[in-house]
Amino acid sequence: MKRTVRHSLRRYHIWLGWLIGVPMLFWTLSGVVMVWKPIEEVRGTALLADPAPFELATAPIAPRVEGRGLKSLTIEPRAPGPRWVLRFADGGSRLADPASGQLLPGYSAADAAREVTARYKGMAKVASVTRTEADKPPLDLRKPIATWQVAMSDGTHFYVDAANGEVVARRTRFWRFYDWMWGLHIMDLQTREDTHNPWIIVFGVATLMTTFLALVLLPLTIKRRSKP
Repeated sequence: MKRTVRHSLRRYHIWLGWLIGVPMLFWTLSGVVMVWKPIEEVRGTALLADPAPFELATAPIAPRVEGRGLKSLTIEPRAPGPRWVLRFADGGSRLADPASGQLLPGYSAADAAREVTARYKGMAKVASVTRTEADKPPLDLRKPIATWQVAMSDGTHFYVDAANGEVVARRTRFWRFYDWMWGLHIMDLQTREDTHNPWIIVFGVATLMTTFLALVLLPLTIKRRSKP
């Protein structure tokens, strides 16, 4: 009876092992890739300098906004100089001139390139500047924001908010590979966001069962081999 049970458990363990073999390979490979480089290097943290401190020559004049609720109103550094940044309750944003309080237009492609190059610390050059829309952001951005994608000659992408000039994301070439590996790790290559998808749950449970069976079989195997 014990031999039959042991034989059945071993058979289930072998079949489960075959089932989880490929996912385990992918999990291990993607895990190694994700720890291969420091996360700061992956994110390109050192590629942009912090904005330089600024001083206002005169007291700032607050912008006039009517009929639209404000979430925040701050003065922030931008390449052309300090700017009021108005963030609205409905999610939009605008820039304004602190010297006059006048609302300013959104960023152009040239403005976005200037915003990046003013702080860029690398050796690459601007290769292209492309508009992206909030309703269809690039996969390496994944934020519902209208931006300018400033692509550098080394493959790095900087995303500049088209409304207020903030650099909202920096994506190195390795970051995109890292991101693909992350999608492989969580078995969601389409959005790379869903860590609760059916594939990861099913294979996670199968891996747990395989490990549990191995722990059950180990003492049975040792006991069997120790018999004279």
